[in-house]
Amino acid sequence: MPTTRIVAHAPLAEVAPVFEGIRRTAGVEDQHSLEVIRDAEAGREPNDLPHVQGPRVDADHLPLVTIDPAGSRDLDQAVAIERVDGRFRVHYAIADVGAHVVPGSALDLDTRERIETTYCPDKRIGLHPPQMSEGYASLLPEQRTKAVLWTLDLASDGELDGVSVVRAWVTSRRQYSYDELTERPPEEALDLIESMRAVGDLRRSLTRARGAVTLPKPSQEVSEHAGHLTLEFRAARQLEDDNAQISLLTGMAAARLMLEAGVGILRTMPPASDEAIERLRRQAAALGVVWPASATYADMLDHLDVEAPHAAAFLVAAVSLFRGASWEPFDSARPGDLPMPESTTHGALAAPYAHVTAPLRRLVDRYGTEVCLAHHGGYPIPTWALDSLPWIGTAMSAGVQRGSTIERACIAAVETALLQPHIGEEFEGVGLDRSTVQLAEPAVIARCNGDVEPGILQRVRLVSSSAPHGPVFEVIVP
Repeated sequence: MPTTRIVAHAPLAEVAPVFEGIRRTAGVEDQHSLEVIRDAEAGREPNDLPHVQGPRVDADHLPLVTIDPAGSRDLDQAVAIERVDGRFRVHYAIADVGAHVVPGSALDLDTRERIETTYCPDKRIGLHPPQMSEGYASLLPEQRTKAVLWTLDLASDGELDGVSVVRAWVTSRRQYSYDELTERPPEEALDLIESMRAVGDLRRSLTRARGAVTLPKPSQEVSEHAGHLTLEFRAARQLEDDNAQISLLTGMAAARLMLEAGVGILRTMPPASDEAIERLRRQAAALGVVWPASATYADMLDHLDVEAPHAAAFLVAAVSLFRGASWEPFDSARPGDLPMPESTTHGALAAPYAHVTAPLRRLVDRYGTEVCLAHHGGYPIPTWALDSLPWIGTAMSAGVQRGSTIERACIAAVETALLQPHIGEEFEGVGLDRSTVQLAEPAVIARCNGDVEPGILQRVRLVSSSAPHGPVFEVIVP
């Protein structure tokens, strides 16, 4: 029987009720209450509200632009890069969400329940109401917006040489998409693209020398076209990683300020143990991945063909190196309740790191930003920010876990709908482990019965595809 080649798609209208049920089961409300919306409207006030501390400077002169996926409206970050004495100065404007949310308000309490923006194939349920997160608080082009402006000076080797963070008025000049800047960049964006690549290269080289590691695993994504859903595996583009390096740089600068202040919340992760690395080496050998004894994990990735079948299985196994991440609050004024973490380092980054660059979409960033502003500005940290420290880490972990559960369930629902018409048909798939197979077409990862060989391309048959279990395959015995 020939291997099935299908252009798989599922009608959104048929799967949308399943997504609604997934969100309902997880406790995510699709709509914001009228009281929350009223608070969001009140935050539109051009003058800073009474709870806002620190002066606000005018930085409209900076040639800031945003770079996001096409169609995005909740724009957290805008960037401009200049050379000063032959070195790079990065200006990174972040939406000043703390200026718009009154502590203790209905809007504030609602964000504590939502924790982060929820992404589903049929809709995005924002951490904040859309009139705020996709309107006046977003760094939309040609809109004068309240922002937190980070100015980051880099030494010639890419090391962070100077940090400034202040409240500011900014105006983004353009909204670019990754597609535009990758496929058809306009003339006026070429210098920015070149500078971002240079900064990205400096930062990658520096952090790698310190032992930083990555997981270049393609993401499984749902796309919607003309009312139909499809699945695809997509690897990050170079420009996306360059942009991510600037965000990571800012998070490291924030962690530096928090450690200086003796108060804050860090994003930490244990470094990979020698035992975990050795176990991964054995798995690499079993999968046919070349990993010389003298090479580090990062060295080996330079030569890994991420599109090869054995590489897919290896990258799934490598997930074991990236476990145990958490948010760790600390306060030197309350060492008994909030002591300094045993380790202040994010193991994958080989440096202290904190979340401050996505406050429209992630709750913790609002509180960490206030710590940095106060410490750098020389004024007391707001009480409402300090009072968040005992609970924010636990809340973030629970919220992110909920979001991951929703995402996995939504992808399983799409996989089920895509494959239901093809039960009994044969496909080709790569064994990821002894019970999981990854199809190349459509982009499905599913349970597989039989003698699954990790890293090997095998013929499999679809035996069932139903909710909530998703598709199930079996290995075809020659």
